[in-house]
Amino acid sequence: MEDQQLYPARQDLKLEPQGKSLKDDDVLQYLPVGTTATMYFRDRGPQVGWTTVFLAEYIGPLFIYLLFYFRVPHTYSHRDVFTASPHFVVKLACACHTCHYIKRLLETIFVHKFSHGTMPLKTIVKNCVYYWSFSAWLAYYINHPLYTPPSYGSLQVNYSLAVFVLCEAGNFSVHLALNNLTVDVGLKRRTFPNPTKNPFTWLFLFVSCPNYTYEIGTWVSFSVMTQCLPVALFTFLGFIQMTIWAKGKHKAYTREFKDYPHLRMPILPFLL
Repeated sequence: MEDQQLYPARQDLKLEPQGKSLKDDDVLQYLPVGTTATMYFRDRGPQVGWTTVFLAEYIGPLFIYLLFYFRVPHTYSHRDVFTASPHFVVKLACACHTCHYIKRLLETIFVHKFSHGTMPLKTIVKNCVYYWSFSAWLAYYINHPLYTPPSYGSLQVNYSLAVFVLCEAGNFSVHLALNNLTVDVGLKRRTFPNPTKNPFTWLFLFVSCPNYTYEIGTWVSFSVMTQCLPVALFTFLGFIQMTIWAKGKHKAYTREFKDYPHLRMPILPFLL
C-alpha cells in the first residue's frame, strides 16, 4: 500500500547513489539508461511550498519590530511600557521597516511566480530563526529608550530616506519586470530579463540581478538612517548571501544564453 505521507515533493530519485537528483520533467526514455534502470530513492523529509516559506520569513519581522516599537511589556523596563520615543527618526524607521515587509508580503502573494519546488521544513525553521532574531535585535536597539539619533541629524535621515524610497521602488519595478518574462512552456524556451520603459529597470543594462542591488541599497540606507550596528551587520550578511545568489544566476544566464550581454555583472555595476 502506498505511503500517503510520501507525497511527490518528498521523493528524491537518482540514477546513481551519489548522482544528481532527477527533475520532475525528466523523461525516462531520454535518460542515459538501457532497457533496465535502477533508481535510488530518498525521502527528502517534510517539504514546504515557496509561498509559505516567504510568508513565514516576512510576517515574523513585521510584527516583532512593532512589539519593540510600541514597547509592549517585557521588552524594556516597566517604566517604559507603551511609551513613545521622542525622536522622529525612530518613528520613520518603524514606518520604513513596516512598509518594507508589507511590500514583501504583497509581492509574495500577488507578484512572484513560484515553481513547484519546495524547501525542507527544517530549512525554513532555520531561515525564520535568522530573520526573526535579527529583526528583534535591531528593533531592540532602534526603539530603546536610550537610543541616540544619527550624528548628522535630519540631513543624514532625509538623504537616507530618499535612497530608501528609490531602492524600494526599484526593487518592486524589477520584480514586476521579472514577473512579466515570457516563457514558451512547450519548447522550454526562456528569455533573459532586459530593461523595460520603466527607468528603474535600466539597471538590467549593468547587472544580472538588480533586484538584489536595490535590496542592498534599501538596507544600506536604513543602516545610515538609523546609525545602528545590528542593522549594518544584517546588511553585510545579506550582501554576502545575495552576492552568492546573484553569481549563481549570472552564471546560469551566461551558460544558457549565448547572446547574453557581456557588460553585465552579477550584482554591482562594473565591480562584482
